[in-house]
Amino acid sequence: MINLFNVINGWIDGVTEKSVRKVAQSSGRRSFLAWSGRLIVGGAMLPALPFDRLFGESGEALAASADGDANACDYWRYCALDGYLCNSCGGSVSQCPPGSETAKVAWVGTCTNPNDGKHYLISYADCCGKVACTNSPFCNGNLRERPGYRMGLHNDINWCMANTSKGYHCTIAARIGISETK
Repeated sequence: MINLFNVINGWIDGVTEKSVRKVAQSSGRRSFLAWSGRLIVGGAMLPALPFDRLFGESGEALAASADGDANACDYWRYCALDGYLCNSCGGSVSQCPPGSETAKVAWVGTCTNPNDGKHYLISYADCCGKVACTNSPFCNGNLRERPGYRMGLHNDINWCMANTSKGYHCTIAARIGISETK
């Protein structure tokens, strides 16, 4: 058994020595310096490569936190929101929590940001597929709401009815643009 070990060890040493000698004969110091220079320059460029500086947060969520308390019902984006806030249920202002899916239909409101005075189009979408998130405040903003017979302008509807899983969980308020009319 010991003899077999010595044979295998000697074979590995021989193969390694041959390959190292072959590399040494085919390359010189200059090629080694060129290779190491490329490695150093490439290593210095590595921090300049793009990477996620938001640490999983969306830029939309970070902007929302900068212009008010997104966990309160009186936050400017929630002027026409009717439901539980997804950012208190494991999601964000504009993303559904894991395990739920965005409703296939949504409603749109126009809310005024008090910081810049601009009117923004906000898309309100229910997140479906889980039980209602009752550990979040229930917000009921009805600014410029129309009667219930106008489906697209009314927010008291189960918007999850178009999804396969019809259970309502929470509502997101994604900013989709700036309103051109005031």
